[in-house]
Amino acid sequence: MSTTPTRVFVARLVGLPIFDPQGDQVAKVRDLVVAIRTETSQPRVLGMVAEVFGRRRIFVPMTRVTNIDSGQVHITGLLNMRRFEQRSTETLVMGQMLDRTVTIKDSGGGGITGVVYDVAMEQARNRDWVLSRVAVQEPSKGFRRRGQTHVVEWRDVTGLTRHEPAQGATHLIAALNDMRAADAANIIHDLPPERRTAVVAALDDERLADVLEELPDEDQVEILEHLDSERAADVLEEMSADDAADLIADLNPETAATLLGLMEPEEAEDVRRLMSYEDDTAGAMMTPEPVILSPDATIADALAHVRNPELTPALAALVYVCRQPLETPTGKLLGAAHIQRLLREPPSTLVAAALDDSMDPLRPDASLDEVAAHLATYNLVAAPVVDDEGRLLGAVTVDDLLDHMLPEGWRDRAPRPGPINGSGTGGAR
Repeated sequence: MSTTPTRVFVARLVGLPIFDPQGDQVAKVRDLVVAIRTETSQPRVLGMVAEVFGRRRIFVPMTRVTNIDSGQVHITGLLNMRRFEQRSTETLVMGQMLDRTVTIKDSGGGGITGVVYDVAMEQARNRDWVLSRVAVQEPSKGFRRRGQTHVVEWRDVTGLTRHEPAQGATHLIAALNDMRAADAANIIHDLPPERRTAVVAALDDERLADVLEELPDEDQVEILEHLDSERAADVLEEMSADDAADLIADLNPETAATLLGLMEPEEAEDVRRLMSYEDDTAGAMMTPEPVILSPDATIADALAHVRNPELTPALAALVYVCRQPLETPTGKLLGAAHIQRLLREPPSTLVAAALDDSMDPLRPDASLDEVAAHLATYNLVAAPVVDDEGRLLGAVTVDDLLDHMLPEGWRDRAPRPGPINGSGTGGAR
C-alpha cells in the first residue's frame, strides 16, 4: 500500500467508486466501520460499507484495500456479497460519529467544546488502518456565521465513546444533501433509530419527501407516523401524488383521513383521485401532473416546460396537447409529442403540428401487464391515460411501472445478478 496517502478524511471518501484488480468499478463507498475501545486508543478501521447492485450494502475488509487516491478506491481479492449487518461492537463513522459533541482537552484541565464534522484515518506501523484525527467545529459566536474549526489528535478529544441521545445532525445532513436521494435513503435506512429520528427532524420537507420516495414501504410508514400531523401533511404535499397515494394507502384509515384533511385541497384531491382506482392499474400508478399544453403553444413553449429540473427524464420525454382546461382531468386529449421530435422542429412551430398520431392512450383500468405491453410494443417511456370522454387523467411512466412490477421490498433486497465481472464471491467477514 505504499502509494496510499498517509491520511484520508472520511467525508471525502464516501461516494468514491471502488475498482477491482481488472480496473472495473464494482461498488461505491458508503461508510466506514470501526471498533472503538477507549478514548485514548485509536479505533481500528475494520472495513468499508460498500454499495453494489442497485443498493445492496456489503462489507469490504480494509485488508482488501490496496490503494486510495483522490478519486477512487482499489481492492483485491473476492467480495462477500452477504448484506452488511452492523454488530453491537461496531460504530459507523458517517452514520454515528458525525455531529457528536466532544471536548478538546487542554493542559489547563479545561477544554473547547464543539461537534465532529469529519474524521481522518491513516495506516499504523502494523499496516492496520486507524482513526487518527478528529475535525471539530465550535459553536458560532456573535455575528460569525461559523464557529472556529480544529483538527486534533484522537487522544486529545473526549466524548467520542459516550452515548449521546440528543446528538445533532447538521454535518450528516450536509453530506446527505450532496447525495442523490436514493443514496441518502440508503444511509438513513441503516441508521440506528435515535440517529434516524434526529436526521429526519433536521431534513427540510422537500428533501425528506425525495428521500421517502426511495425508502422501503415500512420505513416510509414508520417515519411518517413519527412526524407531527402538520409536518407529515407538508411532506406528503412535496411528494409526487402517486407516491403519496401509495404511502397514505399503507396508513391506518384514521391517520390517512387526518393527513388528507391537513393537505392543501388541490394536492389532496389528486391523491384521493389516484386512491380511487384499483391497485396495480394504470389509474393507480399514473402521475397526474405531466407536461400539458394548449393547441396554440409553440415548440419553444414545450421545450421551456420540459427543461424543468423537477421533471423526471420519463415525464420530460412527452408533452400532451389538450383542450381547456389544462388541469387534470383536462379537456379532450388531442395527442402527445416526443421531445426528440420537438428538437428537430423550428421553435416557432405549433406543437400541435408535431403530434404522434399513432399513439393510443391507456384506460385507467388497464392492468400492469397491459401497461407493460403497451410501452414495450411502441417503445415508449411514458403514455397518456384518458377517461371514457377522452380527457387526459395523467401519464404512466416506465419508472411508475417498474415500481409496481418489482417484488415487494425490492428496495431493501436488491437481487444479485451474478459474480462481479466473473470474479466470483467469497471471503467471509
